[in-house]
Amino acid sequence: MDYETISAEEFGASLRGFGFNILVTNVKRTARFLEDVFGMTAHRLSEDFAIMTHGKNVMQLHSDGTYAANPLLGLIPENPPRGAGVEIRLYNCDPEEAARRAEAAGGTVLQTPADKPHGLREAYILCADGYAWVPSRPETQE
Repeated sequence: MDYETISAEEFGASLRGFGFNILVTNVKRTARFLEDVFGMTAHRLSEDFAIMTHGKNVMQLHSDGTYAANPLLGLIPENPPRGAGVEIRLYNCDPEEAARRAEAAGGTVLQTPADKPHGLREAYILCADGYAWVPSRPETQE
């Protein structure tokens, strides 16, 4: 699928499984952070919207203004953390590398990479809007 040229209608009709639309205060800043820290790719990047891909996974970033008629907007706090209680997990994403890149990209390493009882090595990284991004990989993977 060509994310750069697909129409909104075709894109919407193509979505399957779980989807994430994340409301952010600055789409371009967040897209750049996700590219720099996690190796994601931004498509259709504008002030108001971006399609983000990580491997075969797709999610969307939206500015608050794009949700003007959406009932969710009234629940979003003006100050971060916006995503308190939600972990956005990126499996098979090197937590050491992501943590190393995070601070340089304007993020906060909330928890350095550590082995967890569920068999994953993971880190907790906050972006400028306070969303918790959790890169992880199996503990045995080098």
